Amino acid sequence: MSSSPWSTSWSTPPLAGGPGGADALRPLVGTVLAALRDGATARGGPLPPGGPEDVAARLRAALRDGTTEAGDPGHDVRHDPRHDVLPDTGTGAEEALRTLVTALARGAADPAHPLCAAHLHTPPLALAAAADLAASALNPSMDSWDQAPAASALEQLVTRALAAETHPAGHRPDALVTTGGTESNQLALLLAREHHGPTLQTVCGANAHHSVHRAAWLLGLPEPVTVPAPDGTIDLTALAAVLTDLRGPLLVTATAGTTDTGSIDPLPEIADLCDDHGATLHVDAAYGGPLLFSETRRHLLAGLDRARTVTLDLHKLGWQPVASGLLAVPDTALLDALRHTAPYLNADDDTRAGLPDLLGRSPRTSRRPDILKIAVTLRALGRTGLGHLVDRVCATAGRLADLVEKDPRLDLHQRPTLSTVLFRPTGATDETVAATRRDLLTHGHAVLGRAHADGRLWLKATLLNPHTTPDDLEELLAHTALVEGSTTR
Repeated sequence: MSSSPWSTSWSTPPLAGGPGGADALRPLVGTVLAALRDGATARGGPLPPGGPEDVAARLRAALRDGTTEAGDPGHDVRHDPRHDVLPDTGTGAEEALRTLVTALARGAADPAHPLCAAHLHTPPLALAAAADLAASALNPSMDSWDQAPAASALEQLVTRALAAETHPAGHRPDALVTTGGTESNQLALLLAREHHGPTLQTVCGANAHHSVHRAAWLLGLPEPVTVPAPDGTIDLTALAAVLTDLRGPLLVTATAGTTDTGSIDPLPEIADLCDDHGATLHVDAAYGGPLLFSETRRHLLAGLDRARTVTLDLHKLGWQPVASGLLAVPDTALLDALRHTAPYLNADDDTRAGLPDLLGRSPRTSRRPDILKIAVTLRALGRTGLGHLVDRVCATAGRLADLVEKDPRLDLHQRPTLSTVLFRPTGATDETVAATRRDLLTHGHAVLGRAHADGRLWLKATLLNPHTTPDDLEELLAHTALVEGSTTR
């Protein structure tokens, strides 16, 4: 008599959802939190020292021996690391979580550290991360109502509220939840192509995010016409000349918060040129969009409401875990081109009977309820709280610019518009600037970005941590001067 697959002595792991899910998660979350603390303590700085090879060796050691202190197993030709990743007999939940989370935290570039300031990679708020745990435990998929009844209703409420911020005079403002600025920009070009046809010509500034060019390529559109941006923003005279010369349907992509400098294109003037030449306007506000929450800075986004589509990304100046992007429009009817039918998800009779159709809310099918963490943050902090955080990091960038201007060893590119500051050692070559950045990374002292502007390479500090202090800024510049000195001797 063969044994039944249901009569096994092997214990089935508990699930995260259901009435017992919280009890199953509680000890595991405790293990994770302890491992996050231990890993960060062992790291001791904004990122692990040693460079890629040392980091990879410590991770291999953790997988093999359960500790990041062990030797590098990569030199043992008899050892097969695949067995560490997929052992014949599992190590158990507690050991697996402790080992891997500790190793990952120890080897992380931690955006919560004030000297980790390279990218538009924000330190997420604890409350947003906690909400993300709930989303993972419940695991609704946002492609049909019967998988996400409450989550779909919440998404509708929150996306419409946020779209009303970008398009306050819109007929029926709405927004799609995306994985970030890249997907949002791609969707903007897709909607424009479906509206205007395959001959659509995109026009963007030299300061535009690379995703605009990639989206045109993916969608089979002509290569975007690139307009000069000599001061970091689109040259209006050059844009007017390009729009005058081009024929056929046009989509102008402007940027509110460039990746390199945080600059904001002159949106009202660009919108006027679009009106004059019959062009459609898209604004990539992935970085600068949350200025809308600030009473003192929202004027910098004047003209944003004149765009047909607007990219937002709240895992930048919104302090959300990745991913938290949106694409906003002034009228939900503009999203009709995304409608799609899959009988097992949005059958016509179900839709006629009143079940919401979610499939046209994204080009993706399975999709996490990323709206939950956003909704929790909006409700917990409100407009005032979010505006305070935006103002705080922008003011911190201003303080760093002040320090650079006062330091005769350093040059400042320009006063910051948002929270990005470009600077470089006075008299340094581009090769020295690049080497300085790499030395800071290799020693684990600081994480700074790099950007080209005015024909030169600059160190880039993107300040998104609202807990950064003036002392942290002093330390950051001290490390820069120290390493720069050692590389030029």
